[in-house]
Amino acid sequence: MSTETNSANPSPIHIIKIGGSQIDDREFLANMVEAIAAIRSQGVVPVIVHGGGQEIVRLHDELGVPFDMVEGLRVTSDQSIRLVKMALNGIANLRVVRWLVNGGIDAVGLSGIDLGLIRVEKLQHEKVDLGRVGQVSSVRVGALQQLLSLGMTPVISPISLGADGLSYNVNADQVAEAVAVALHATDLIFVTNVPGVSVAGRPMRVLPVDQIEDLIFGQFITGGMIPKVRAAESAVQAGVARAVITNLENYVRGEGTAVVKSQ
Repeated sequence: MSTETNSANPSPIHIIKIGGSQIDDREFLANMVEAIAAIRSQGVVPVIVHGGGQEIVRLHDELGVPFDMVEGLRVTSDQSIRLVKMALNGIANLRVVRWLVNGGIDAVGLSGIDLGLIRVEKLQHEKVDLGRVGQVSSVRVGALQQLLSLGMTPVISPISLGADGLSYNVNADQVAEAVAVALHATDLIFVTNVPGVSVAGRPMRVLPVDQIEDLIFGQFITGGMIPKVRAAESAVQAGVARAVITNLENYVRGEGTAVVKSQ
């Protein structure tokens, strides 16, 4: 993956990834606004990347458009991509931006297509054709830096621009990782509904990447936490200094599980 040159920014940059199920929750959205206002007052520069899985499923169900999932990836046909764009760029993105703006934060909604922000290649799968599913190939850092220099808080939908000029659906975790690497972010925050990763009932403040697969194999990390820690591991291996798995309350307090490179 390539990026433009990123000029030095003295303020810490946090890429904050929020899930699609969370933005259905009014209480979460209210707490999100308070959290973003709090970190901005501390000098942190936030960039938000969001998913929208529940809205995607809802639109497909309401309009009777079928879709398949393959190893956690949504097969996205030409018909389906229209609904995915509606759900992510329309419903989900506008909802997050609306709450932030109503809370006094200068938020601007973007997709990966806007300004050519996120360029992707079609994701190849060894067994099936995933359709309009992409993987990030480059991030246009300069465009993001201009928005940040104006005091804006970008809110990014993961719909991105293919090398063939078409729209592609991209996993939001991967977009958040790519943006974090490109901006040399100090932190990539995966906001969840739990305060962090617990192993044998003990909360982990620090989790070195070389321990993750052993903990998964030993079933100390299970279920929905597995993709979260693997996404954090991938980000750290790609160059992000620290990836944090936490909830909003702990995030504002600077707490959670920090996934870091092994010493």
